Amino acid sequence: MISFDAAHAAVHYPSDRRFRIWVRPSFLMTAIALALLPLLAAWIEFLVFGLPHIPAVPQIYPNNFAGPHGFPLWVRYCHFFNFVFVTMLIRSGLSILVDHPRLYFNNNCTPGSEWIRLTPIKVPTDRIWTAKDDARYISPVVATPGYRHTVGIARSWHFLNVYGFILTGFFFVIMLFDTEQWHRLVPQSPLVLLQAWNTWVHYATFHLPPEFNGFYGYNALQQIAYFSVVFVFGPLAILTGIAMSPAAVNRFPWYAKLFGGRQSARSIHFLTMLGFLAFIVVHVTLIVMTGFARNMNHIVMGTDDLTRRGMILGFVGIGVVLLSWVAAHYVSWFYPRSLQHAQKFITYPLLLTTLNRLPPSEHYSEDDISPRFWPNGKMPEREDWKQLAKSGFRGFRLKVGGLVDHPVELSLADIESLGKTEHITMHHCIQGWTGIAKWGGLPMKSLVELVRPKPNAKAVAFFSFGGSLYGGAYYDTQSLENVLQAECLLASEMNGKPLPEVYGAPLRLRVENQLGYKMVKWIERIEFIESEKSIGLGEGGKNEDDEYFDLLPNI
Repeated sequence: MISFDAAHAAVHYPSDRRFRIWVRPSFLMTAIALALLPLLAAWIEFLVFGLPHIPAVPQIYPNNFAGPHGFPLWVRYCHFFNFVFVTMLIRSGLSILVDHPRLYFNNNCTPGSEWIRLTPIKVPTDRIWTAKDDARYISPVVATPGYRHTVGIARSWHFLNVYGFILTGFFFVIMLFDTEQWHRLVPQSPLVLLQAWNTWVHYATFHLPPEFNGFYGYNALQQIAYFSVVFVFGPLAILTGIAMSPAAVNRFPWYAKLFGGRQSARSIHFLTMLGFLAFIVVHVTLIVMTGFARNMNHIVMGTDDLTRRGMILGFVGIGVVLLSWVAAHYVSWFYPRSLQHAQKFITYPLLLTTLNRLPPSEHYSEDDISPRFWPNGKMPEREDWKQLAKSGFRGFRLKVGGLVDHPVELSLADIESLGKTEHITMHHCIQGWTGIAKWGGLPMKSLVELVRPKPNAKAVAFFSFGGSLYGGAYYDTQSLENVLQAECLLASEMNGKPLPEVYGAPLRLRVENQLGYKMVKWIERIEFIESEKSIGLGEGGKNEDDEYFDLLPNI
C-alpha cells in the first residue's frame, strides 16, 4: 500500500476494510427471475422441439464477397482506445461508488431504502453518522485510485476518460455511417430478432451454432449485442451521467425524472457499468472459443488468417492497458496536483460556458422534503462556537469584509431584517447521495448589494467554524457571478425551523448549481477577494487544497 501519514491512513486505509454486497431480496429475486426466464424458455424449446434450425454458413470466397467486411484501421483503433477508456471509467467509477456505497431508486437516500449496498454496516441510530463515515475502502487493484474516500482523484480520472470515451464514440459512429460498415452493426429486419433467439437457444443449451466468420459478418445475436453496446449502453451511460449534475437537475427537474429521478439515474449508471462488464466477459470468452488466433488477427491486424501476429500484438496491447492502470495509480499518489490541474484545464472552460450558465429553477413541494437528510462535515470543536451554540447564537456576529466599500458585522436578527426568502431544493453531495429540504435565509445578492464589492473583487471566500478532514479551518470560495445566482442563500433556517447545529448553524451557504462541499456550513465570516488563488493553496477551498476536489463542480 501507499505509505500514508497517520491522518491520511485513518481515512484512506482504515482498520475496517470489510467488503460485503447486500441486495434487497425482492430486487435480487426479480433480477434472478428475469435472468432465468430466457434460459428456461430456451431449454423448454430445446427439450420439446429440439434445436431451432440455423442455416449452415455458406463457404466464403474472399475475392467474390460483396458487402462490407473486414476491420478498417479506424475500427481497430477505436476498439483499442474504447477498451482503455471503458476500463478506466469502470475503475474510477468504483472508487466514486464506494464513497457512498448505497444505491437507491428514490431521491431521499434514507438509510434502509437502498436496493443494494456495498458495505456491511447499517447506519447507526445511536450517534451522528455522516456520509464520510459511511465511505468504504476498495482495493487499488480493482479501482483507481482505490483505498477510501479518494473521490476527488477518482473524479479527475473519470472525467478525463469520459471525454476520451465520448470523442472516440462520436468518431466511431460518424465513420460507421460514412462507410458501409454500419450494415454489419445495425439490424435491418425484424427477422434478426427471430434469428437472434434461435442463436440464443443454441448457446443457452451448450450447443455452438454455425459460426459465421466475423471478418465478413456477425450472427444475429452478435449484431444485437454490438448494436446495444454502441447505441444503447454508451448513450445511456452519458445521459444518466448528466442526470447526476446539480446544475442540470436543479434547472431541469424533468430531465432526471426521465430516468425515475436523480438517484434512479445513478442506479442505471451503475447497471450500465455492469452491462459493459458482462459484455466484456462474454465477448472475450467467445473470442477464445471460436478461434482465438484468427479473431485476434481480425481486430488487431485487419487480416483473416491463422498467423500468431495478431495474438502476440493483442497481448502487448492488453499489457499496455494494464500498465496504464499502474501508471494511473502512480500519478494519483505522487502527482495528484498535476492530475487535478489537467482535469481543470479541460473541464473548467467547458463548465463555465455550459452547465454554469443554467440558473436553478426547481419545483419541489413540502411533500417532497426528505424524511432524513444525511449529515456531513466535521462539527466545530472550537470553544467560541460551542458557547455561541449554548446561547442559541444570540451573540453571533457575521463579519463581512475584504474588498468591499462597506464592511459590516451582522447578528442573526440583522441578517433576517435584510430580507428572507425560502426555496425547496435538492442537495447533491459529491459522494453521490441527495436530499430535499426547504432552506430559508438572506439572498446573497442582497448581502452583495449591502457591502458593495470593489471592482477588483471577483470571488467570495466563506470561512467556517468547523474543521477540515486533515486539520485546519474549513473554507471555500465562489465566484462573484455564482453568488449572484438565483436561489443562492445565506441560510439560517432548514425546513421552517432554525438551522440545526449538525447542518451548519448559525449560517450555511446554499448554491444550488453545485455540489454540496461548496456550500460551507458553520459560517464564521465572509471575505470578498480578487481570486481564489489568493488564499489557502490557491485551489479554491479546503477540499480542493487537500482532497483535490473540483473548483467548479456543476456535475
